[in-house]
Amino acid sequence: MTLIRTVAPAAEPVTLAEVKAHLRLTHASEDELLAGLIRAAREDVERATGMALINQSWRLALDAWPSQGCVPIARHPVREILAVTVYGSEGEASLIDPAGYQLDTLSRPARLHFETRPEPLRVLNGIEIDFSAGFGEAGTDVPDLLKRAILVLVAHWYEFRATYGAADQPVSYPPAYDRLIAHHRLRRL
Repeated sequence: MTLIRTVAPAAEPVTLAEVKAHLRLTHASEDELLAGLIRAAREDVERATGMALINQSWRLALDAWPSQGCVPIARHPVREILAVTVYGSEGEASLIDPAGYQLDTLSRPARLHFETRPEPLRVLNGIEIDFSAGFGEAGTDVPDLLKRAILVLVAHWYEFRATYGAADQPVSYPPAYDRLIAHHRLRRL
C-alpha cells in the first residue's frame, strides 16, 4: 500500500500575517524563512495526525484487493473519490464505475467498499484509488487546535533557528504541540 500526494494544497492553514502577529514581528526581512517554517509545520502536523488540512489530491496504490473488499484510506478527512483505476496483467488500465463502490467518510480511516473486484491484476500496484482530502480550501476551514499547533511549532522553530544548523532541524518539539494535536491523532489498537 503506497500513498502519494498528487496535488499539493493551494494555500496554508495559517497566513504569514497570522504568524507575524503571533511572533510580534513587524519587519519583512524574514518573511521567506517564516513561509518555509509554515509549510514545514503544516507538513509535520499532517504527518503526525494522518490528516490533510487544506484540500489536496492523493493516490493510494494497492497490490491486491483486501480480503473483505474494504479498503481503508489513511488520509483524513476524505472528501471524494476521484477515480479508481485497475490495471490488468498486461498493463491495460480500466476505470471502475462509481456505482461499483461505496465510500464511508464517517469512519476514521475512511473506508471504500467494492461490490465487484475485477481480476486478474498486475502483480505490483494493480489498483490505484485517486481521492481528495482536506477540511476545505482556506485556513478558516481547518480546526482551530490544528492551526494553533502550527503557530506553536513555527514559533518554536523560529526561536531556535540560529542555535542549530539546518541539518539538525527540527531541533525539538514544544510540549504544547503534542497536547494540541493529541485529539486529532489516529489511535491504533
